[in-house]
Amino acid sequence: MKKIYSVEEYIEEHAHFSEALILLRDIINRTESVETIKWNAPVYTINNKNVLGLGAFKNHFGIWFFNGVFLKDKHNLLVNAQENKTKALRQMRFESVSDIDKDIILDYVKEAIENQKLGKEIKPDRNKKETVIPKELNNLLIKNKDLKNSFESLSPYKQREYCEYVDSAKREATKQTRLEKITPMILQNMGLNDKYKNC
Repeated sequence: MKKIYSVEEYIEEHAHFSEALILLRDIINRTESVETIKWNAPVYTINNKNVLGLGAFKNHFGIWFFNGVFLKDKHNLLVNAQENKTKALRQMRFESVSDIDKDIILDYVKEAIENQKLGKEIKPDRNKKETVIPKELNNLLIKNKDLKNSFESLSPYKQREYCEYVDSAKREATKQTRLEKITPMILQNMGLNDKYKNC
């Protein structure tokens, strides 16, 4: 996956929605938010806290609000991308530039900025269970120092994804197949589902 260094580059990479992304970017940049690139996509912050981001995919584009759960959503425009998994994040999805109502979007963006200033955010659960590495994966990490170093450099969330992926296999043969699949991904410092996140 190509590393993105600027919003202009991101828009270029998603040329099929460039007009829409430029329009959304212009709306957001009317506010005091600071434009950055994180996770290979445009993200807008207030006091170094993530407020919202722009995203373009194959069939839709939109804005995601990091603490969108607190928005009033008077126009019912927000969706939860992963019901029962995502607590705070909400998306506003569009399929064409004609779906964009500048004033309504600006209202949502301003409300998200105000909420961030007020400190409205869901704090990460610090009581999460420790990552339990399945014995099959652990044996592999002991044998392969590079793999162990790469695995330890991943975020706890990504480590857990890999552990659950191996552990959830019922048969030993399936576990081995999964270990073979994830070894090169871990060595590349990829998460289990990274390739799907920027499709």
